[in-house]
Amino acid sequence: MAQLWGGRFEKNTDEEVFAFNASITFDKRLLDVDIAGSKAHAAMLEKQGVITAEENEAIQNGLDGILADTRSGKLAVTEEYEDVHSFVEANLTERIGEPGKKLHTGRSRNDQVALDMRLYVRDRVDETDGLLYTLLETVHSVMEQHTETILPGFTHLQKAQPVTLAHHFGAYFEMFRRDRDRLRDIRKRMNESPLGSGALAGTTYPLDREMTAKALGFDAPMRNSMDGVSDRDYLVEFLSALSMVMMHLSRFSEEVILWNSDEYKFVEIDDAYSTGSSIMPQKKNPDIAELVRGKTGRVYGALMSLLVTMKGLPLAYNKDMQEDKELAFDAMDTAAACVHLFTGMLATMTFHESRMNASAKGGFTNATDLADYLVGKGVPFRDAHGIVGRVVLQCIDEGKAIDDMTLGQLQEFSDRIDKDVYEAIALETCVNRRTTDGAPGKEVMEKVLRCNRDYLDTNRPKG
Repeated sequence: MAQLWGGRFEKNTDEEVFAFNASITFDKRLLDVDIAGSKAHAAMLEKQGVITAEENEAIQNGLDGILADTRSGKLAVTEEYEDVHSFVEANLTERIGEPGKKLHTGRSRNDQVALDMRLYVRDRVDETDGLLYTLLETVHSVMEQHTETILPGFTHLQKAQPVTLAHHFGAYFEMFRRDRDRLRDIRKRMNESPLGSGALAGTTYPLDREMTAKALGFDAPMRNSMDGVSDRDYLVEFLSALSMVMMHLSRFSEEVILWNSDEYKFVEIDDAYSTGSSIMPQKKNPDIAELVRGKTGRVYGALMSLLVTMKGLPLAYNKDMQEDKELAFDAMDTAAACVHLFTGMLATMTFHESRMNASAKGGFTNATDLADYLVGKGVPFRDAHGIVGRVVLQCIDEGKAIDDMTLGQLQEFSDRIDKDVYEAIALETCVNRRTTDGAPGKEVMEKVLRCNRDYLDTNRPKG
């Protein structure tokens, strides 16, 4: 078929060149936003007297018909077209005749695709924000149920101090809340319209860029036409934000995988989110968590690819920018699926509270609290640190926890230790005495939960 730009050429494009150059196989997902942009552009052309009211009406009806027919399956987006823009224009002209040829007046494919990508990415930003909101609701629900569920906190993958499950999950609540903040920053910054930038230098037609920007939900037109057609910062930012989301999901997944193991037994993943082994009948594998962890690199790859593509491009548009789509689309799909499935896995997970408590008790997680107890009795902290270290060594030799030592045994290490020591080093005391902001004490966590609920109530996703 004839190309939109074919007038200057005497020979047909080589078939392999056409296939290599074409983007229809992946940019067809831009159909809805391409039609939305075209409808706004045509309405503006009529208002400015560039086309007649009758021509605009024909264009509007024709575009609506194309959209309806593609959604119903009556019209297929096929690979005979170079891209989604040529598909729409060719089918529009076939349906309504001469008015269809006027749609592209005052517009280039450069600002057309720049518009399409902004509209599409803006929708995906909103979609991701909604998915993260649902994940935060799920994390918050677990926190509400487990303000008194004690488990060991870790550093260097070694048991460190006792915390609660609510406190542990609260760290991920903060991570995903920051992810939402990043998305909202990106959306605000990207919400300017490139439509009307033309190929790079605007146009001689009297376009009303404010009108099309407003019609498409943008705050304003972009201020520089060269930037309008060549900017992909918003997409780099979105892929960077998705990479951060995936990093947080991957860290969370790693803990779920560990906690689900027979060595930990802190959690059990629901059958609906697990798989088995083809040879070992006893296996119940945390495949969703492992796939989320694995797919993180896939999203990182899309970000790196776009950064490398953009790093050496002179102004304005270059065909290299066609590479902004395939991997980016895949990253958006991947991240959305990972957030959605991880949320479902988390919502159906069983938490073994007694196992968590036993693990915290058996790992000397109250050793710091014994040192703090001695400090409260007048022992310098450095001396207290050494005393407790020797207590731990004896406990290891005897295979017991600090709590299991008799008062007499503990007093062999310091005459400052009295019978009140057992209350001081009980796990519940260790947790609940930590009442500084950000600590796991129940009083603090109840305040955090109220703040989280207020955040969720006042920061619901759009739509």
